[in-house]
Amino acid sequence: MPGLPGIESSPSIKELTAKAKEAEKSDPAAAIDLYQQVLKEAPLQIHAYDRLMMLYRHEKNYKKERSLINSGIKTFENFYKEQSGKPAKKISEISKKLNNAFHLVDKKGNSLYNPEPIDRWQKRKQTVEKRLEKTEKKSK
Repeated sequence: MPGLPGIESSPSIKELTAKAKEAEKSDPAAAIDLYQQVLKEAPLQIHAYDRLMMLYRHEKNYKKERSLINSGIKTFENFYKEQSGKPAKKISEISKKLNNAFHLVDKKGNSLYNPEPIDRWQKRKQTVEKRLEKTEKKSK
C-alpha cells in the first residue's frame, strides 16, 4: 500500500523500499534497518510501517511492534489534525449535526471514525497487547 495521496516518494525512498522488500527474504534484520530508514526520511509511508510491523510480528517481538504501532498512530493523528485545520463556524455546526444524525460520534461528541491506517493499526495493537499478556504470563 503506498503512502497517502499527494505525498510523492522520492527515488531514494522507492529504492530503499525495494531493497528492504528484497532483504525481507534473506536478511530480515537488514530489511528492518532499511524500513526504519524509510520512515526517518518519509514518516508517512504506510507501506513501510506495515512491513516493519510484519517483520516484528514474525520475530515475535511484540514490544517493538506495539511501539511502532503507537508511533505510527501518533504520526498520522498529528498529520490528519494538521490537515483538517479550523473550519468555519457554520460548517462546524452542520458537521456536528450530521455526525450526530448518522451516529458517527459517541455521547461525548468524540468521533467513532478513525481514518486509515489508524483504525487498522488500533485493532492490530489490541492483538499485540493480548499476545504480550500471554507471553508475560508464560514467563512467570
